[in-house]
Amino acid sequence: MSKELRHILRISDADIDGTLKAPYALTKINGINLNLANAILKKAGINPDVRAGFLTEAEVKKIEEIIKEPTKFELPNWLLNRRKDLETGKDIHLISADLTLKTKMDIDQMKGIKSWRGYRHAYGLKARGQRTRTTGRKGRAVGVKVKTRRVMEHGRS
Repeated sequence: MSKELRHILRISDADIDGTLKAPYALTKINGINLNLANAILKKAGINPDVRAGFLTEAEVKKIEEIIKEPTKFELPNWLLNRRKDLETGKDIHLISADLTLKTKMDIDQMKGIKSWRGYRHAYGLKARGQRTRTTGRKGRAVGVKVKTRRVMEHGRS
């Protein structure tokens, strides 16, 4: 008996493409990378080669449970995206809108305490030590304008 392929699944408030293999489909959820997706499938006892559209409702429920509380299912702490949270001190994993909101709150906190990273975020500059001499100019012209250069060559001001 062959199961019917569902083209779109709903897992943890995200629409998932059912034609993708299960680990790659899970990476479409904001906050889940390929390593975590593989670990989730291993804990749920699901073959990673199966297409996401062929997952049963029970398997989808099991995946959602593991995503909701990965520490309860003994996933390693290094897979989580928020270890030693500032407010709670616990290792937690955030996904989708919660992750976006918490990241924005962290950046606002850095701006508020006027840390170096907060200053860089506030002024729209690169915050992680990248070069800024030639990259990240945000739409400004690179180099010298031809008209300005000709005027300078002829000595006119």
